[in-house]
Amino acid sequence: MKNNIILVRPTLELKEKALDYRKEHFQHGEQVICGSELFDKTESYEEWLSSVTQNADPKTVNENWVVTDTFFAIRKSDDKMIGIIDLRHTLNEFLKDLGNCGYSVRPSERKKGYATEMLYQLLQIAREANLKELHISVEKGNTASIKVIQKNGGIYERSFSFENETADIYNISL
Repeated sequence: MKNNIILVRPTLELKEKALDYRKEHFQHGEQVICGSELFDKTESYEEWLSSVTQNADPKTVNENWVVTDTFFAIRKSDDKMIGIIDLRHTLNEFLKDLGNCGYSVRPSERKKGYATEMLYQLLQIAREANLKELHISVEKGNTASIKVIQKNGGIYERSFSFENETADIYNISL
């Protein structure tokens, strides 16, 4: 699986792949796309692209947000968008329980190791950004995501409640 995907920043050229990715989530009854920086809530790809581009730069980040890098996971063999993952460089009060990173894989491509590889590659990016650790939250019942985090060195830190759901925070030392 290693290196079967690459993480790339969203661009206007990737619009159709991104819209197809979002559509597949919605067709599977998933209204929330983790790690998508509200792509699931935005009608205009161009507006979303502008927002994630601005939020990746400390000079233009939204004052209510933190510097965040957003990446599409593109499969090398056929150029298909497999997933989306983000890296929040710091945690504000709102994000302290949500963590530094969120990710999702398109429903038709799950259970193939893509999320593990996406997180692995993101950890390299976090190291290059001189981050010392990542905190990642996951719903208690999301066994697949817990395994992804643990395979990448995640250690259980604590539990919390968010929107009447219990979730756990894992720490990955970089």
